[in-house]
Order: sequence, then C-alpha cells, then structure tokens
Amino acid sequence: MPSAVIAEDEKLLREELAALLARAWPGLSIVAQCDDGASALEAIAEHRPDVAFLDIRMPGLSGMEVAAAAAEASPATQVVFVTAYDQYAIDAFNRGAVDYLLKPIAPERLAATVQRLKSRAAPAAGGAALAALLEDLRARIAPSGDKAPLQWITASVGKETRLIMVDDVAYFKAEDKYTVVATAAGDALIRKPIRELLDQLDPAAFKQVHRSTLVNLKAIAGVTRDEAGRGTIRLRNRPDTLAVSLTFMPLFRNM
Repeated sequence: MPSAVIAEDEKLLREELAALLARAWPGLSIVAQCDDGASALEAIAEHRPDVAFLDIRMPGLSGMEVAAAAAEASPATQVVFVTAYDQYAIDAFNRGAVDYLLKPIAPERLAATVQRLKSRAAPAAGGAALAALLEDLRARIAPSGDKAPLQWITASVGKETRLIMVDDVAYFKAEDKYTVVATAAGDALIRKPIRELLDQLDPAAFKQVHRSTLVNLKAIAGVTRDEAGRGTIRLRNRPDTLAVSLTFMPLFRNM
C-alpha cells in the first residue's frame, strides 16, 4: 500500500488535504500528519513514505528545508509542495523536480497530481536538480512579512527576572515544564514551549536540531559526525555540546 506524510501547520487545511486525498487516492495510507517542519522530517525518516505533501512555510524548518533533508533521509520519497504563492514562484516547479498544489486545493488539480505520482516509480530529479530547484525557490519567495521575529524575552534566574536579547541566546532546550535559555553568561528559564518559540523566532537564525533543542546558528563553532551519523555541536561561547539527532544532520551537510 502506498504511503504519505502530510505537513501543514494549519489544522483545518491539514485535515482538508487528508480528506481530499482519501477521495482522490483511496489506496493511499496517511502514516503521519504533522504541524511543523521538524516533526515532518522525523516522520519521513521513520516511515520512508512514497510521498510527502509539504507546506512551504511552516514553523521551524520550512517545507523547502524538509525536502532538502528528506532527500538524504528517504531518497525514494516524492515531494509535493503545497503553496499559496503566485505563478511567478510556481514557474520554478515546472521543471518536474517536484510537484505542487496551490491553495485552496482544487479536487481536479489534486487528481492530476495523484496520476503523476502513480506514474513515477521514483523521484523525478536527483539530489543536484532538487538542490537547484530549492535554491531558486528561496530566491523567488520573499520571507513572510506577517510579523517581526522575537527580539527579546524575559526569563527567570532564581528569583530574578532578566531581559535577554534573542541574539545573545546560544540555544533553547526543553526541560520538564520549562525551557532553558542558554547564553554565554549562563542559563535562565522560561515557560514558553519549544513549539511556540518556533513560531516566533527568526527561522534564518535558529534551527531545530533535536526534538527538544533550538540552536542559534551564530553560536555554532563546529559540527562533528560520529560513525552512526549522529552529530555533536560545539558552541563558541559555552563549554557544553549539543546533540543533533540523525534526522536533522542533513541540515548541516554544508558546514
């Protein structure tokens, strides 16, 4: 039975796509529905689905970043981007490297996409072609101007409350009911969960490297990979290291 992962941060749109697929492709098994890029990448690595339907703009990792990493985690997975962007951006898709669906999704367009997916036994493009397509998309699609990224936070250090600039944060790490805010000056605590931070931080500055960890790219001194493929991050201004789960290592391919 063919399988698929759906990644869309808006619950209603995610459920709508699943319902449309149930009608357009009754034999397709939806093995995971994800609301952010990191969980989508983990689901793709775990299930190795035949198809991944990826919203381009999601909290944390974008659909483009997920697609790039998934090319290593599950090379046989075909990618379908789900996007609200206009024809200027859509032109980049028409090379055949991946397929795309425009929001709102029209049933007849989905039916055509399903037929193309069924006719392709393997992804339509290799890693180099996909990388070129993603680079083109990044250049064409401007960052969202909906809201400015988080600039500062208030955090607790014992009984004291401190104002911390986000640029000074080396990493955020979830621990029990709190999130640790790690800076060169020491650690503080906030109650804001990692999932909420993903929505508010600048995605170009902070990347998720583990289910519980977001790291500031400016704070990274180096990344090493062990024999099993897992990574370890060394930081510039802190002695501790951060584990990078195997799923997220492709994000550091060029470092």
